[in-house]
Amino acid sequence: MRVAIAGGGPGGLYAAILMRRLGHEVTVWERNAPDDTFGFGVVFSDETLTAFESADPVTFARIAASFARWTDIDVFYRGTRRRSGGHGFSALERKLLLGILQERAIELGAEVAFRTEAPGVDSLCGDHDLVIAADGANSILRAAREEAFGPSVDTRRSKYMWLGTDLVFDAFRFHIVETEFGVFQIHGYPYDDRMSTFIVETDEATWRRAGLDLNEGRELPPGVSDEHGIDFARERFADVLEGHQLFANNSKWLNFRTIRNASWSDGTVVLLGDAAHTAHFSIGSGTKLAMEDAIALAWAFKEHAGEDVATVLAAYEDERRPVVASTQRAAQASLEWFEDIARYVGQPAGQFAFNLITRSRRITYDNLQLRDAGFVEEVDRELQPEAGATVRPPMFLPYRLRELELENRVVVSPMDMYSAVDGAIGDFHLVHLGARGIGGAGLVMSEMICVSAAGRITPGCAGLYRDDHVPGWRRVVDFVHAYGGAKIGAQLGHSGRKGSTRLIWEGDSEPLEAGGWETVSPSPLPYFEHSPVPREITRAEMDVVREQFVASTRRAEAAGFDLLELHFAHGYLLNSFLSPLTNVRDDEYGGDLAGRARFPLEVLDACRAVWPAAKPISVRISATDWVPGGFDGDDAVELAALLRRHAVDIVHVSTGQVSPDQAPAYGRSFQTPFADRIRHEAEIPTIAVGAISSAEDVNTTILAGRADLCALGRPHLYDPYWTLHAAADQEYRGDPWIPQYRSGRRKPQDGTVGPPKPPPRRFGEDDGELLAAARLWQPVRGS
Repeated sequence: MRVAIAGGGPGGLYAAILMRRLGHEVTVWERNAPDDTFGFGVVFSDETLTAFESADPVTFARIAASFARWTDIDVFYRGTRRRSGGHGFSALERKLLLGILQERAIELGAEVAFRTEAPGVDSLCGDHDLVIAADGANSILRAAREEAFGPSVDTRRSKYMWLGTDLVFDAFRFHIVETEFGVFQIHGYPYDDRMSTFIVETDEATWRRAGLDLNEGRELPPGVSDEHGIDFARERFADVLEGHQLFANNSKWLNFRTIRNASWSDGTVVLLGDAAHTAHFSIGSGTKLAMEDAIALAWAFKEHAGEDVATVLAAYEDERRPVVASTQRAAQASLEWFEDIARYVGQPAGQFAFNLITRSRRITYDNLQLRDAGFVEEVDRELQPEAGATVRPPMFLPYRLRELELENRVVVSPMDMYSAVDGAIGDFHLVHLGARGIGGAGLVMSEMICVSAAGRITPGCAGLYRDDHVPGWRRVVDFVHAYGGAKIGAQLGHSGRKGSTRLIWEGDSEPLEAGGWETVSPSPLPYFEHSPVPREITRAEMDVVREQFVASTRRAEAAGFDLLELHFAHGYLLNSFLSPLTNVRDDEYGGDLAGRARFPLEVLDACRAVWPAAKPISVRISATDWVPGGFDGDDAVELAALLRRHAVDIVHVSTGQVSPDQAPAYGRSFQTPFADRIRHEAEIPTIAVGAISSAEDVNTTILAGRADLCALGRPHLYDPYWTLHAAADQEYRGDPWIPQYRSGRRKPQDGTVGPPKPPPRRFGEDDGELLAAARLWQPVRGS
């Protein structure tokens, strides 16, 4: 097979090496000279090196002989240095890497044409069986077939500049530098015995205040660096440099661009490396991803030998895309953390360092304990100065809301069961909520309790719209209070336009075929095109709904609930007022957010007035609609600030389910960043929820300060005693077990805790489960 490769960077050259090893004829075109290179060091993880060694031992041995290696991460923050060990990194000079790859490719018989532009894509396809576009983020070959590849570019907010220094670091360093202009951060790591990479990054507002926009609008020629910015760095970061020099190499202020493509191949043309995807430098290098792409591509041709090229490329993309998507999700979390780093400046030093190291959500509390248990214990003790000899896992720290004392930070998320009869609950709910009530969680939430018959989602929804509903709920509450230490909360809501639908297992949000009822909404817009059109609610009807919430609040108090939560999320009535997708009113209850929030706040104020002052109120919100033009993160912060001013004690931060057109960015703890932002910017406690499914997720979230409580739904369906088992797994002896069950958690003779059990399941833990998990997350309603 004749293979053409456009681009002689590391990805293209490594592809040439591996394809030659498979016996294919390879030609590489590279526009630059063999010794031209931009940048300084390239860093690899230990996991990547294992793949390199298997793919081509000769190349690996030559690269490995030149590595700088280290295991520590240092965080310099407010006069302190916090070190975390056990992280395996290797790096080398980019120019040296290119030389090794060039030599190996030519040695194996690849033809490499330097200082030569690749022919056009059609010409390459005419002369070759496979065309690999490894020509970078500004790929010419990709542009020639833009419609087929479907590229998207997300230009980020922060500014960064890539530099080098002759100060040889002994760890991967993060220096947080506070100035009168704002916060700068330095990312630094050694790449040989003479030099280190030195990346300066800051948000755009700080960059402008510092006068670093001097060359904005001027396109500096290739190879010409921004000397004004470099002089600023030399002066401002002199303490970091310890008297050493800064060096430039085509160093300019840049905005990182996250590149994605709808398809990576078109016929016999395939994208590789930055041409296909980019990931922020704070979690690794584009070089690493490109070389891993080359391994996967070569493997696909080996595994599918004899099949046509298009089939092989489809198999390559099917295997490789989920891995890259996972990396890009982690990179997105990391780059967003650094974009908003100023919100975390002020945290205690240990917590800040832990937050930084776990920012991508790939490294967790448990993972860090394995790498450096002393570091984790130091952070735990910093936040638990009264702990004494033994610190608690963060998830088992108590929490107080008004006069409500929770034994730990775990919440059983509200989950609709659709098992009530005309709003009345029975034995099912007693067993369902009772089991979770003795399962160890600090707070158990009811499902959405509807405030009227017309406010139900389905005929099976529970209610508190009649006085005879109270005894059923009182029975559940009394059981939870009588056994164990859990508290229990009531979530009140009105379905709005998402009412009069089938039970979820009969069709999610699908309208009833018979026996339905009229629905109302701020505007007459159906959920699905085939859904009944809701009637626009009148001002008089809004008063009726408000009083229904008040009456249900009184009944919740009569039932003995400890906490009240109002449902402002998931496309139900009060959420429909908040979202511009569902509220197009032109009266005082529409328009800007202040107008759209007016009625939900009226309901909140009326409920707060009759709910006991000693008991807290939570509000659940959808922090984004996941639809362009809808309610977004900025709106969520503004709303949360309004909720705080209206005496809300904690915000339960979910997302979406407002529109069937939503496109959520599913992934591990994917909604937690919204809770994190609201907690810091609106200065109100938050409950994080959404794909939190392991104790390490909870411990990480709490210790990093991203939320105050964590709500888990499906893990509690899978295991009602999830929190008890988490305590046993961590050998926590704080005794969340009820007396009747304590013998089950005693340590047997062999020293194990309880009966043997498999590792805790985490939905979406690996790439193979991710899409299936995404499908599972979506259908839960009222949660």
